[in-house]
Amino acid sequence: MELHAAGLKEQPFRISGDSLVFFSYAAQEKAWEFFDQTCQHNTGLGLFQGPQYSGKSTLIRQYVQQTSEDVAEAIVDGEGANAQQLLESILKNFGYQHEFDSVNELMNMVTVFIKHQAASSHAPLLFVENTHAMNPNAMNALCELASIRVREKYALRIILSSDRSIEYIASAPAMQCIAKRLTGNFHLSPLSIDETSDYLYAKMRHGGCIDPDFVFPDEVCDELYRASGGWPGLLDSLALLAIENASECPVGLEHIEYPPAPKSTIPNVVDDDATGDAQPRRSGPLIFLTRNGETLKKIRFDGKRLLLGRSEHNDVSIDSKFVSRHHALMVRHGSSTLLMDLNSANGTFVNSLRVSNQVLANDDIVTLGDYGLKFVDPGAKRHESVEKISLDDTVIMMTLDDMRKVLVRENTAILPTQIDVEKQSGESA
Repeated sequence: MELHAAGLKEQPFRISGDSLVFFSYAAQEKAWEFFDQTCQHNTGLGLFQGPQYSGKSTLIRQYVQQTSEDVAEAIVDGEGANAQQLLESILKNFGYQHEFDSVNELMNMVTVFIKHQAASSHAPLLFVENTHAMNPNAMNALCELASIRVREKYALRIILSSDRSIEYIASAPAMQCIAKRLTGNFHLSPLSIDETSDYLYAKMRHGGCIDPDFVFPDEVCDELYRASGGWPGLLDSLALLAIENASECPVGLEHIEYPPAPKSTIPNVVDDDATGDAQPRRSGPLIFLTRNGETLKKIRFDGKRLLLGRSEHNDVSIDSKFVSRHHALMVRHGSSTLLMDLNSANGTFVNSLRVSNQVLANDDIVTLGDYGLKFVDPGAKRHESVEKISLDDTVIMMTLDDMRKVLVRENTAILPTQIDVEKQSGESA
């Protein structure tokens, strides 16, 4: 499908160059706070990490664009750079033309510039991308720059960026000048499932589309989130591919591709796609809470247990006289989701049939009183297949025992304290 068929006047999902629109989301705002804190700290030097397609470069460039004109800033790429290339790039990005041939001359010029800036206005800011791929002599030059002082204060603020964890750099014996200045270690997080649809629609609207939810229905946005893991760069590519794969609007689930998803840079985090196979990311089911045909809430079921009922102590609180205080319980066991009725007064229904225990399948509608919950998990098996699934009594009993502990905590919370009792007794006297 051509872009104009999707109501677009220009390509909104740009893979390179300046973004058509900058979308602000929670992880980006935290990254900006990290940049601000690093710049304002007297010894500010931070590590900024996020996998490929996480949007690091976009965030850095947007931040630099909005930095005060009083602050000199440079963004350099450390990929394969030696000392001379690093210093030449720093000078060029600080706005200086040079004709120096030796590393010493370049280092002297960079040092003079940094000291002059720090002394006359604000300490300049240096972003180094792909820090992990720098040559050792470039690392040595970086250490020398990190050691520059003016009036007993460090003269250069530095943020080292990489698509992998680079904490090892600060811990290396030869990098003590980096370690002693380190003020922060930030790992970028992806978009949430709700932010994903907002992100897609914002870009579509800036591209000229007046009805983006017709092009990308909710279920397609949610599946693009699963396929991309919420990483903006990959999300852009997959959204563009989905439009190209579709012959007409709306885009369907079958038009989405599933490349290997980027892995988090946080050490010891195990990704769902640990095998590296190009399969859809496995994430928890989605549950849509509805009433009278209107969706009230979208819930990502990523935990092991989801308690449903009228009490505010539930994981999902439903304010209805037809819903019991603790009405039903959903339990994740492997790839299956078990729904259990908790002896509710009005019963629990799945697809209009009353149940006590039921393994849920994709697109099941669970009814509690006058509320509905649509269960969305494309990996969940059909009912004719799930009959062979058995959840042993031990699993169920452990889950019910966990729920009973919740009830005990709730009941304890509403009991009067000893102070309350004594106060009431005093008032009675």
